[in-house]
Amino acid sequence: MFGESFRFSDRSEAGRLLAAKLRHYAGRHPVVLALPRGGVPVALEVARALNAPLDLVLVRKIGVPFQPELAAASVAEGDPPVLIRNEEVLSAFGLDDAFLKAEQALQLAEIDRRRRAYLGDRPRPTLRGRTAIVVDDGIATGATTRAALESVRRQRPAAVVLAAPVAPPETVASLRALVDDAVILHAPHDLGSIGFYYRDFRQLSDEEVVAMLAQAPAATAQNVPAG
Repeated sequence: MFGESFRFSDRSEAGRLLAAKLRHYAGRHPVVLALPRGGVPVALEVARALNAPLDLVLVRKIGVPFQPELAAASVAEGDPPVLIRNEEVLSAFGLDDAFLKAEQALQLAEIDRRRRAYLGDRPRPTLRGRTAIVVDDGIATGATTRAALESVRRQRPAAVVLAAPVAPPETVASLRALVDDAVILHAPHDLGSIGFYYRDFRQLSDEEVVAMLAQAPAATAQNVPAG
C-alpha cells in the first residue's frame, strides 16, 4: 500500500487511515482497545469512525535487571493476569521464577495505577460476544502485543482483530493464531524503529491520554449488543 519511505504525519492520521480499513466492523458491536500511550490517538480515530466505545488493554514489560529495555517477559491485566515469558532471555540471564513473581507484582500494581489514572471509575465495556479491535501505533517484536491479545481472548469476545499502522510481516504471522483478522497498513520487512514511520512521534503525556479517552463515543444502545 505504501512505499518503503512512506511516513504518517502523526498518529491521528494513521488512525484515520486505519479506520477506513476497519469500517466493515461497524455493525459487529465493536469495542476498540488501545495499548497506551501511543495506541490511544490511533484507536480514538477508529472508535469515532465505528461509533464504538474505547477502552484500554494494559501491558507492562518485565525487563532484564540493568537492561530494562530487554524483555524477559510481558504481563497484561486480567483475572488471572497474563504472563508471557521469553524463555531464551530468562535462561541467558539466569532469571528464576522468584524474580518473575516479584516483578509481575510490581508491574501489576503499575497497571492498576495507570487504569485508575487514565479512566478513573469509568465502567469497562464488556467484550463477551463482541468484536474486540486491539490497536497500537506500531508493532515490533510482538511481545507486549501477544500478552494484550491473550488478555483480550480470555474475555470471550466473538472475534479479535489486531490493527496497527505498521508492523513487520513476520511478527504479524507469529500473532495470527491469536486473532481472527489482522489489519496492518504498512508491513516493511526491515522495520527498524516504529518512530521512523511517523513524522511526529512525540511521547504523549498522561494528561493527553486522559483527554483523548474522554473524547471517545460513549456506550449507547447503538453500540451495545442486544440480549
